[in-house]
Amino acid sequence: MTALPALRLNKNEDRRLRAGHVWVFSNEVDTKLTPLTQFEPGQAVLIESAGGQVIGSGYVNPHALICARLVSRDPKYILDQSLLTHRLNIALSLRERLFDAPYYRLAFGDSDGLPGLVVDRYGDIAVVQITTAGMEKLKTEIMAALQKVIHPSAILFRNDSPTRELEGLTSYVETALGEVPETITLEENGVKFAVPLLTGQKTGWFYDQHPNRARFRHYVKGQRVLDVFSYLGAWGVQAAVAGAESVTCVDSSPKAVEAIHHNAELNGVAAKVRVEREDAFEMLRRLRAARERFDVVVIDPPAFIKRKKDIKEGTQAYQRLNQMAMQVLAKDGILVSCSCSYHLHRDELRDILLRNSRHIDRFMEIIEEGHQGPDHPMHPAIPETGYLKAFFVRLLPT
Repeated sequence: MTALPALRLNKNEDRRLRAGHVWVFSNEVDTKLTPLTQFEPGQAVLIESAGGQVIGSGYVNPHALICARLVSRDPKYILDQSLLTHRLNIALSLRERLFDAPYYRLAFGDSDGLPGLVVDRYGDIAVVQITTAGMEKLKTEIMAALQKVIHPSAILFRNDSPTRELEGLTSYVETALGEVPETITLEENGVKFAVPLLTGQKTGWFYDQHPNRARFRHYVKGQRVLDVFSYLGAWGVQAAVAGAESVTCVDSSPKAVEAIHHNAELNGVAAKVRVEREDAFEMLRRLRAARERFDVVVIDPPAFIKRKKDIKEGTQAYQRLNQMAMQVLAKDGILVSCSCSYHLHRDELRDILLRNSRHIDRFMEIIEEGHQGPDHPMHPAIPETGYLKAFFVRLLPT
């Protein structure tokens, strides 16, 4: 095997890697000894400390802020089809312990030792998302590894994430193996959903909220439920099946509205589910003005804070959204408030909830806190992998 070129770090810049992290930033590289311009995007490298000690193997992208990612601390192993297969098998062994059916996130990037790779499994269909040049270079090997590990009938690449731009990668959606139907049907907590794999958000379904939606079902029997940012009705339709008196789902997308209607009919609860196509903030404003009240409100918005520069404006959006949601809660109401923005830390979301409860003169108690599901494991050295927060809170008159 040809010896890999070295990427040399500046003095003391190996400390974070030795402590468990796997990212190398461009300002940590000794560009005099190893100029970044000498590397191709996605090229395999050995990552070395300032003293020349090998830390491990990885891959590099000279055009990205995170210019390298550590793949193995044993330099004998590089990211190839063999290592991809090995890591996917390890990831699969965890999911098969936890799930009765093959509907889950099979690979979660850095947390599964597969930086830049996400694989969601929908029965015998694998939906793959690549976000780094190093993984893009191994697209053929990824397909071969998946075929060896889970034997899919179809593989779909949903490589249309905006984060690909940071790596200089183009955006595309491609069926690489077999045939992918417009929609597939999955079951979560005993409830069926038709999921659009080719045109849906991200990879089609948000598996990360699975355990939180399971807990949510305990709060809805006989209750009036409002599901804001409903998408496919994952929260709202499950609430209707779990015995809610009535459910109002809100989404601004006409495709989402159509999907919610379909999923409600699929589960025999169409009579309970009302669907409103409207901007979430406008809908909450209108409901408040009409003095409508709900026993349970769930807000599961998209990430309002995608980058650090969005923190101020995004935090204000979470502030407004939670206040408006509280204002349409009944006297003894339950609010489920979620955020998938890593940059909004858990303590900050809790503080937003507290400030808003005080602002409207309500007593708040936190009943439960939720995280992402176990098929989205958190890397202990990479806080960014622990992004999902869900608070179940009760609001009472003071």
